[in-house]
Amino acid sequence: MLVNLIQVLLGLYLCYQVFLIIYRHVPVSVNYHFTRRCNKACGFCFHTATTSHIEDLPRQKAALRLLAEAGMRKINFAGGEPFLYPKVLGAMIDYCKTDLHLESVSIVTNGSLVKESFLRQHAGKLDILAVSCDSFDEPTNIAIGRGSGDQVQKLYQIAEWCRQYGVAFKLNTVVNKLNVGEDMNAHMAALRPFRWKCFQVLIVRGENDSETGTLRNGHKFTISDEEFDAFCERHRGQACLVPEPNRLMAKSYLILDEYLRFLDRTGKQPSRPILEVGVESALESVYWDEDAFVERGGLYEWTKPEGGQDGCGGGEKLDW
Repeated sequence: MLVNLIQVLLGLYLCYQVFLIIYRHVPVSVNYHFTRRCNKACGFCFHTATTSHIEDLPRQKAALRLLAEAGMRKINFAGGEPFLYPKVLGAMIDYCKTDLHLESVSIVTNGSLVKESFLRQHAGKLDILAVSCDSFDEPTNIAIGRGSGDQVQKLYQIAEWCRQYGVAFKLNTVVNKLNVGEDMNAHMAALRPFRWKCFQVLIVRGENDSETGTLRNGHKFTISDEEFDAFCERHRGQACLVPEPNRLMAKSYLILDEYLRFLDRTGKQPSRPILEVGVESALESVYWDEDAFVERGGLYEWTKPEGGQDGCGGGEKLDW
């Protein structure tokens, strides 16, 4: 009876969040790409290192407070590679939980710079750690530009640290021409992420759409919708699988960039910095597809799972 009541209350709460997003344009979930710098060179990257700018910590905290006051409930720190700035990242994580009392704080990382000491220090304030891994074949990772020969081993190590320190472990995979035929079922059973996001490789104008005008040319990695669907069908037995085709991904993420501006998801100019014009005015000046955000599952139980985090089920633990 209690479980049923909790499920009903959770459903009502999610419905309320949907109402806030779609009808009041509340930035419930924000992806803050506070740096574009990265130590990897993924060939399809759609948020490339076009600048090395990073705001001072006091300005970042002020912006985070404005977002919280405007209705933000979840913050996701991304890049670039956020762990290039571990002190800044750690300070913002602690601030978001201790001072702003956000429901969920998460990080997306390529995993190469994650240290156990960071998780030990900040695990109490960090809900989700998402690691990007596109293949369990190291030569493929190297060909993509993400690998250095040890990414799979490091991935398993991070998954174990997350279990040890009570952080929900999430996995992100970009499905592309080099990995579309891969079978990852055994690794999902061993890693047991609570959520596995599989993205269809995406082309973004001005970021990865040209051989000469941009830092990356993602066209060489693109796949058809049918190929993406076949990859997802191969892994449909994984309960944690969350497929994200281009039609849902392209305009559904609310992104705050390194200058504290919202990016327009149709390729127009970004907003003015939210510290100058406020969150509401900045949000009104850009396009964000709130319906697609809801459709792709942008609202989910994003706090730390109670009693374990397993989403993909059991399986034999592999020796890495």
